[in-house]
Amino acid sequence: MKTIGVVGAGQMGSGIAQLGIVHGFHVWLLDSDSNALTRATKSISISLQRFLSKGQLSQDVISDALKRLHCTMSLEDFHSADFVIEAVAESEVAKKKLFAELDKKTKSSAILASNTSSISITRLASVTSRPSQVIGMHFMNPPPIMKLVEIIRGADTSDETFNATKTLAERFGKTVVCSQDYSGFIVNRILMPMINEAFFTLYTGVATKEDIDAGMKLGTNQPMGPLELADFIGLDVCLSILKVLQAGLGDIKYAPCPLLVQYVDANRLGRKSGVGVYDYRDVPKSTKRIARL
Repeated sequence: MKTIGVVGAGQMGSGIAQLGIVHGFHVWLLDSDSNALTRATKSISISLQRFLSKGQLSQDVISDALKRLHCTMSLEDFHSADFVIEAVAESEVAKKKLFAELDKKTKSSAILASNTSSISITRLASVTSRPSQVIGMHFMNPPPIMKLVEIIRGADTSDETFNATKTLAERFGKTVVCSQDYSGFIVNRILMPMINEAFFTLYTGVATKEDIDAGMKLGTNQPMGPLELADFIGLDVCLSILKVLQAGLGDIKYAPCPLLVQYVDANRLGRKSGVGVYDYRDVPKSTKRIARL
């Protein structure tokens, strides 16, 4: 395996691309928005400089890594990719459309992986002619820092595909956990109900947002409170995952809190929009926090 394709130049896609180039792979990073590719390239360079300043990477390693990063707006450039990871919006319709296109544009031996945090791998694989080579590879955010990768096998995922994916994750320095192909997998199956309950706790007036987050941070030793974490992830992403959980598992306990729905309707999406549960409009961009998703 020498070449990796990454679809989506957002925070997740750029982070996955960074892992690839640092660990010796040529990476083709694709996005339909040229500005997103420019932002991703800048973000990767800044991130690598942080590792340099901490003594975790040398300047020679960084210079070589950046030479292996290739940006593109065309799937045609994925013709040499041995492994493709999609990191586009958490929409089953969008992902299925992409997988059908990848199936046509990539070589027959390529493995197609999804960074989905909740959507069925079996259903994504169904639109391809290679379901045995489709797998879930869910990175946590931000990918260069977080140690976990969640691997999800679809109904037809082969042992060869699983082993290749696990080997790649471990080459990236990640710890692997494996999940069956059920909505939400492991992490979000547990995390999203907690975040949703935090919204219900706020919605019903049990406590303030500050006390809810402080209680969970200090009482359960979490680095971020659930409401702050939701803002970091994106409230729209949280809402989307909860809807997938409710539809896929058929349990009312996954029904999104009305307050969460209202915030998303108001475009209060969290850090990325400047305001969510908390207001970040006056927070310096250099103030970053690490999330678990």
